[in-house]
Amino acid sequence: MTKNLSLHHITRAATTKKEKAPLLILLHGYGSNEEDLFSFASELPKDFFIVSVRAPYDLQPYGHSWYDIHFTSNNEKFSDDEQAKQSRDVIARFIDELIATYPVDADNVTLIGFSQGTILSYAVALSYPEKVKNVIALSGYINEKIISEDVAEKDLSKLDFYISHGSADQVIPHTWANKAPKFLNALNIKNSYREFPVGHGVAPQNFFEFKNWLLERL
Repeated sequence: MTKNLSLHHITRAATTKKEKAPLLILLHGYGSNEEDLFSFASELPKDFFIVSVRAPYDLQPYGHSWYDIHFTSNNEKFSDDEQAKQSRDVIARFIDELIATYPVDADNVTLIGFSQGTILSYAVALSYPEKVKNVIALSGYINEKIISEDVAEKDLSKLDFYISHGSADQVIPHTWANKAPKFLNALNIKNSYREFPVGHGVAPQNFFEFKNWLLERL
């Protein structure tokens, strides 16, 4: 079931008997699409209404991104932070569209991001904490440049983060990811951080751990 909303997406309805189900939004990584994380949707708790979203920028020859990544003459890469902030705001508005369109609970919204999708998940949750309850941040990091400057003045009390990273990640070093707890702790935001002996991906043990984390927060 899909609707013609601002971002292309695919859904899996909840089997819960509740009038409004907890909402779980999947945000894929750079160069991927909405089918990627949706591949494990069938293994996630049936109580959730799941929405897997396609990022708005098209890549050639295929795939999508939340923002461009540029390379210098020295082959150093940097992110287009203005595009990232635009995507941050687009996702925030899209959450409102989902709540208005589907039978979901506005007070129980979870973001699951992978890589670039995680970077956006951090930015959305910290810039719009009234729209998000839980975040599962897989193989990403906090980019402070795309977070609302007044983040410390916001009500962050209901946010909760599960963060995981591969200790052998060659795409995003684990030393970037493991700075997140310090940043979140400074804002008194609940969080847990885990590393697994894998590269830029999600180990089976990692999947089952965040699945249980989700179940505990239903």
